[in-house]
Amino acid sequence: MPMDRLAGVVEGLVAGLEEQGTAKGAEVVVREVIPAGDGHGPRFLLEGQGDKPFIRMNANSYLGLSLHPEVIEAEEVTARAMGAGPGAVRFIAGTHIQHVALERALADFHGRQEGMIFSSAYAAVVSALVSLTDKATFVLSDELNHNCIINAIRMSRPAGKGIFPHLDMAALDRQLEGAKGKARRVLVVTDGIFSMRGDHAPVDEIMEIAQRHDPDYPENVVVVVDDSHGVGAFGATGRGTEEYTNSAPCDILVGTLGKAFGVNGGYVVSSAPVVRFLRESSPLYIYSNPITAGEAAAAMKSLEILTGPEGARRLSHLRALTRRFEAGLLKRGFEIIPGDHPIVPIMVRGTTETRRLVAALFDAGVLATGLAYPVVPRGDESIRFQINADHTEAGIDQVLAALSASRAQK
Repeated sequence: MPMDRLAGVVEGLVAGLEEQGTAKGAEVVVREVIPAGDGHGPRFLLEGQGDKPFIRMNANSYLGLSLHPEVIEAEEVTARAMGAGPGAVRFIAGTHIQHVALERALADFHGRQEGMIFSSAYAAVVSALVSLTDKATFVLSDELNHNCIINAIRMSRPAGKGIFPHLDMAALDRQLEGAKGKARRVLVVTDGIFSMRGDHAPVDEIMEIAQRHDPDYPENVVVVVDDSHGVGAFGATGRGTEEYTNSAPCDILVGTLGKAFGVNGGYVVSSAPVVRFLRESSPLYIYSNPITAGEAAAAMKSLEILTGPEGARRLSHLRALTRRFEAGLLKRGFEIIPGDHPIVPIMVRGTTETRRLVAALFDAGVLATGLAYPVVPRGDESIRFQINADHTEAGIDQVLAALSASRAQK
């Protein structure tokens, strides 16, 4: 069938997005990676841009491990031994020893009883929230939580939900008080690091509030933290927002292997009963192929690097570059949301100017991502920069110079 009538409808919908300025547009296509050298980090060649090198300031590879030779070797060696793909879901074809070893290592890294791997952190969040929500569950969520949390709450259809203002702990406290007698179980859900802004949840305060209200709910107040941007990039040893805030361990922690670890996949760590339940109830775990054995081996190598001397050096370098970039932006009069996390947004506060600056940076060989409504609230339009440990001081200075020149073009 030609789908001629449907094609007209979807073309109209896309045209509407473009008119509103909310369409994502064409994706850049990376055709080659130039390894780090001569005092600069890796550079990227793009389709249609000839031999013009780009510095990438919009990647989540915070530790710079996606190009680490030992991580790549671990994946290659394991793929040769175990195959390029798993062949089927785990409960049908069995699992690989690399999956089991990684789950054990992640649980130990976070001080939890058990861990389980998903195909992505998005799948992990959706699976955990949908599986743990029933008709007697309330869900309380920060208003700036990631899209995966928002969609998971919609799909789970809880008995009730509350959206508290961003980082407003007094509002969370009131909502927990107000839900008493209306639910047997409450899930308090938050990002650890808020990906659009780089600020962090006060996990220590959230845990204290939850523990204070916990006796009033027969099936507990359960705190779920998606720390995908925090793990590996935040905290003294890279253990994320819990470590940074010196918090008691949250009840369910979601992390990713696709950001600081530089590989692919997501995971949950929690108590043994919760993880066993999720293995039996999470459709995105049961009916989706896992990450490959090679990816699991690569993630294990990344975890090994993070917890060793090289990991400490990379974290220290990452923090130093973040401070250098923030100081340079403030010196040049840009408005930022300061913090210790390597997400550094420039608050432009206008869609047109955001798009102009991003285009000017692209012309200068800098890959950066502009964030406009509805990705962020109106008035919060910004350019999000992400520092990686394989950047250099010279690269950071290059980006600062490009920003100064781009603003001067206005």
